[in-house]
Amino acid sequence: MREADSDRGSQTLKVAYVMSRFPKLTETFVLYEILAHRAAGLEVEVYPLLRQRTGVMHPEAGAVVDGAHYLPFVSIAIVRTQLRLLFTQPRTYLSTLWAVLRGTWGSFNFLVGAAAVFPKVVHAGQLMKASGVGHVHCHFANHPALAGYVIHRLTGIPYSFTAHGSDLHVDRHMLCEKVAEAAFVVPISKYNRELIVAECGGRWSGKLHVIHCGVDTEVFRPLDGEPEGDHPLRIICIGTLHEVKGQRYLIDACRLLAEEKVEFECRLIGDGEDRASLGRQIRDAQLGGSVFLEGNLTRGEIAVRLRSADVLVAPSVPTRSGKREGIPVVLMEAMSAGLPVIASRISGIPELVDDGRSGLLAPPRDARALAAALRRLHDEPRIRQRLGSTGRAKVRRDFDIHRNAALLRQRFLDVTS
Repeated sequence: MREADSDRGSQTLKVAYVMSRFPKLTETFVLYEILAHRAAGLEVEVYPLLRQRTGVMHPEAGAVVDGAHYLPFVSIAIVRTQLRLLFTQPRTYLSTLWAVLRGTWGSFNFLVGAAAVFPKVVHAGQLMKASGVGHVHCHFANHPALAGYVIHRLTGIPYSFTAHGSDLHVDRHMLCEKVAEAAFVVPISKYNRELIVAECGGRWSGKLHVIHCGVDTEVFRPLDGEPEGDHPLRIICIGTLHEVKGQRYLIDACRLLAEEKVEFECRLIGDGEDRASLGRQIRDAQLGGSVFLEGNLTRGEIAVRLRSADVLVAPSVPTRSGKREGIPVVLMEAMSAGLPVIASRISGIPELVDDGRSGLLAPPRDARALAAALRRLHDEPRIRQRLGSTGRAKVRRDFDIHRNAALLRQRFLDVTS
């Protein structure tokens, strides 16, 4: 189907999006995928499992939040829905509940989460069915995909889900059951696809379609005009302050640069549970005049910051609990803005960052390798320009939000036509 035909078909389809929390500042890929669909004429309803309370919200999220279906864990309407289905569909209702409890047994997080959201998800499914939803798409392979599984079994509405990073890598209880029931599954990388194929013994591999997350390459674009003259190397790192993002290794790399008398400034954008420990690390290394914790910023503010930086570093690491990133969207944003990037060689990151061509890769947890890569970019500005140019071309070709949202819409239409 041609893209124009796809967009016309989109106008006759209503899709419900399910995610864990909304609006979540760090999950821009969900928000802007929804907005790309709506811009193309697809009607999208939003059903978050939880409402995220946040002090900073992307301005574009306001309209989506206002129309989202935030449901309590229990209410009179939710109880009535359970009783009605117990009376009208007792076998389907009870077998679905049993499948969920049996499938999540052994995982405290999944079992408690599934039991807590089951009633509201059942009710959400009835609301979707009554409003004419033709397809359900879930972001994340854990609780949201389980919600899609429940809704499909009780309403018959087809569902799909996108598998990102830690949602897939930490705990795969019921993964194969979710894949079996889904109309299709979207791993965001070939790495994730191979993991799912291995987990499910090669079954249902035909359902797995890699569609990358994407960014708006017009919002994230290079600075117009010539680069500024001599200045310290301006390093930026964007992401939740959490072990999986690996900021501590970047701070160690900055300490090594300072010992080598390399002039730089490093700004860590984001907030999270590791803020205090990272602050102590900066003070202990006596880097208070060159490494800064700057808190959360909106997408527009980040786009501006990227234009005034020389390099973005994403020093991701696998955590002790098994968490790991998929392909960090911030890498796409920086590359789209024409910045050279340095990232860890893990998960799907090498599918975006071709070492030596569109960026530089380093082993995870290797501060010396990070410092060496930063020193190289400090000493050779022409390499920065070449990597930045090639990186932008890569993102425009394979990681554009509008192009990749269109690929996903086509899947929706193929399922429902």
